[in-house]
Amino acid sequence: MAYIMFLFLVGLVLGLVAVASNPSPYFAALGLVVVAGMGCGVLVGYGGSFLSLVLFLIYLGGMLVVFAYSAALAAEPYPETWGSRPVMAYVVMYLVGVALVLWVAQGGWYGDSWMLADELAEMSVLRGDMGGVAMMYSLGGGVLVVGAWVLLLTLFVVLELTRGLSRGTLRVV
Repeated sequence: MAYIMFLFLVGLVLGLVAVASNPSPYFAALGLVVVAGMGCGVLVGYGGSFLSLVLFLIYLGGMLVVFAYSAALAAEPYPETWGSRPVMAYVVMYLVGVALVLWVAQGGWYGDSWMLADELAEMSVLRGDMGGVAMMYSLGGGVLVVGAWVLLLTLFVVLELTRGLSRGTLRVV
């Protein structure tokens, strides 16, 4: 299980590097989907299967909206790809930065501290995330309502910002 978690974490870091290094919204949106999948895989490994599923579905719905806006507003006939020189320079720079951080933090990092939630299954009656889901819906109802309101407000703000001289959101740049 530790090898699978290691692969999820490496995929998460590589996806973040892909998002940070690419100026084109098309490829950056693909990198964000990879990051969401790998992050949800890490959550599943630590016992949060329901939370992972909900986050992945909500995140993909939000990414669909963001990708539609960015694809409609980006008028690049030939966007930069991951193989072009400037993007590869950023990729190498970010990977060197990650390697330096790992080298500096190497002394205090121990692989034995990766205790997964499912390894202690015989000690509990419920799975790791079911207690958190019940707590979220019982005591966190107000936060859920505020979160939904903030997302609706954000949608209207993005629509207003991309309207542009009252020509609509889909316009030829």
